[in-house]
Amino acid sequence: MGIVDSPNGSSGKKKGRHHSKRIGFRLDMTPMVDVAFLLLTFFMLTTTFSKSNTMEINTPPEKLEVKVAENNVMTMRIAGDGMAYCSIGNEVPKRIALYDTQDNRQLSLSPQLRSLLKQQTVSNKKLVIVVKLSDKAKYKQLVDIIDELNLMKIDRFSLDDYTEQDALEVKRAV
Repeated sequence: MGIVDSPNGSSGKKKGRHHSKRIGFRLDMTPMVDVAFLLLTFFMLTTTFSKSNTMEINTPPEKLEVKVAENNVMTMRIAGDGMAYCSIGNEVPKRIALYDTQDNRQLSLSPQLRSLLKQQTVSNKKLVIVVKLSDKAKYKQLVDIIDELNLMKIDRFSLDDYTEQDALEVKRAV
């Protein structure tokens, strides 16, 4: 590891004046470099790299117009106030809490919203859910809704722009 060198290779005393001997020191770094590379390779080979979570999104062709009956469309408007406003066709939207809150923390989507989604999709197999998110709403809310729809195996949903008409519908909600 470390070697101490003395000049002339002797450690005996000379007669006469006493001169202090300068001692040289040389440190062998090879074992430390070996250990560093061993640790580096160990951690590189044993770590798992995070896999990106992706979702397949099917977009309709640009020129194709899909006709859906009004009673088969459920519109879910997220205005950014922590509430979801759901309506089927031209009905007055129902105001439902978006999250189930406990200790003022947003844990998961509310049971009322889950049961409404489940009930409507079971009763109407042709139901298409249109999610409209206002500028005041958070992106996390959209992600949570899409995640919930995927967990419930609801694959007939669409995203649309939040318009002034939607803001008026939110004000009209019960």
